[in-house]
Amino acid sequence: GQKVCYGAFKHSCYKLAYFQDLSRRVGFQEARQACEIDGGALLSLESEAEQQLIENMLQNLTKSGSGISDGDFWIGLWRSGDGLATSSACPDLYQWADGSTSPFRNWYTDEPSCGSEACVVMYHQPTANPGLGGPYLYQWNDDRCNMKH
Repeated sequence: GQKVCYGAFKHSCYKLAYFQDLSRRVGFQEARQACEIDGGALLSLESEAEQQLIENMLQNLTKSGSGISDGDFWIGLWRSGDGLATSSACPDLYQWADGSTSPFRNWYTDEPSCGSEACVVMYHQPTANPGLGGPYLYQWNDDRCNMKH
């Protein structure tokens, strides 16, 4: 991935890592560690404007002719406290891996589903048929942390 920097946001530089080769995709903890080794952190989205910026970056990546296809992206939101995972309080248990406290969320319809899904991806499935919440593009979904994205 190439680092792109902007001056308008708290986190002014972003690096998207997309692997067409499924064998190179990684689970949440591996993605988190890779970001930290690179001097960063998994993405914390703190506002609608920042969400829109990331969507634009992904759209530009898609237009670049890179052959990018379906593949969700890990973001730095995750949940601890599995004992409460099925309670109505579950959505409030999600926290940003970098310690930021932004309450901004962009969940897909009926998400988070909780249960054994404790780590969060940003949907990027342009070829999938739309669901109840529309296309699976850029909204968030909780997923099992060992899934490869």
